[in-house]
Amino acid sequence: MKDEILRLIASPPKITSELVFNNLALRLFQYQYNQNRPYRQFCLSKGITPNRLQKWEEIPFLPVTAFKWADIVCRPRPEAARYFYSSGTTQAKKSRHTLFDLEVAEQAIATHFKHHLLPDRDQIQLIILTPSPKEAPHASLSHMMGVVSKRFGTQQSDYYIKAGRLQSERLTRDLAKTNQPVALLGTSLAFAHFIDYCLEKEFSLTLPPESRLMDTGGSKGASRECASEWIYKMAEKLWGIVPAFCVNEYGMAEMTSQFYDHISGDRKDRVYTAPTQARTQVLSPETLQPVAEGEVGLLAHLDLANIDSVAAILTEDLGQKRGNCFTLLGRAALSEAKGCSISADEFLIRSAVASEGSVR
Repeated sequence: MKDEILRLIASPPKITSELVFNNLALRLFQYQYNQNRPYRQFCLSKGITPNRLQKWEEIPFLPVTAFKWADIVCRPRPEAARYFYSSGTTQAKKSRHTLFDLEVAEQAIATHFKHHLLPDRDQIQLIILTPSPKEAPHASLSHMMGVVSKRFGTQQSDYYIKAGRLQSERLTRDLAKTNQPVALLGTSLAFAHFIDYCLEKEFSLTLPPESRLMDTGGSKGASRECASEWIYKMAEKLWGIVPAFCVNEYGMAEMTSQFYDHISGDRKDRVYTAPTQARTQVLSPETLQPVAEGEVGLLAHLDLANIDSVAAILTEDLGQKRGNCFTLLGRAALSEAKGCSISADEFLIRSAVASEGSVR
């Protein structure tokens, strides 16, 4: 099954067969149902078993909060290659996502990044506004940056957050020296801090044409608003990066794959598209049933690259269905995510009962 998922990841989006995806999804569900005890208990609480399903849309979506309370794994923990914690305050219990196969994870990251950020070239200097994987080994975003830097970054590529601090002065020096297109990659909050620095120091320049920017994270949990639209406006004003070359990435520690709202250099409307190995549904917060086109609901992702955890994840993020794509509206309030809360409660109750028996 791994080789089939790798072939699916490498397939052009328009060539991907829905029948192939559906068959792989159902087989992966069978594997995860058999091997992942907490997920199996959750499925049983809904009366769902693999032999009753015919379509991937029928696979139960596990609430993302489950990753905070149980080991969502299909293999013994000592076999893990890497594990990531979700972002959050030090007081909050964080989710933990365990990876057992780095080949699948790295291929999933690189393929979709290349399609959206580098459709016109194979290498570019990466200006990375995150800690390095060595400095933040349990951050999925740093892992992603390590993968794309290794695959696509020139020798001049570097990280500009060290020991928790954005190295703004060094960053301005290096930007001023470049004579080739660059790609600035980082969190929305990191860009906001660098914009503040540039405004304070009255620093601006025009980067080489076709320089580009990727921001991620929005203002979730941040102390200030960091809307992508504002970042793109300031990127053009301060660094000469035009909005057509600005792309927003949407990902989460509990998923292996990522979503992007744009192809660098394109001028089409911004909507998030799933990679070939993933699908997204928009579900009613009340009933957890699919909503109509254009209606707001909770995003539920099926990511086949999540081989050894759970592929089907119900998020706490709100979005709107746009054909086979979606828009992102932010985090759901507790009052909105009633269906999600009920599902989470079912999971916790079942997990508590199961924990009284033998542990896999």
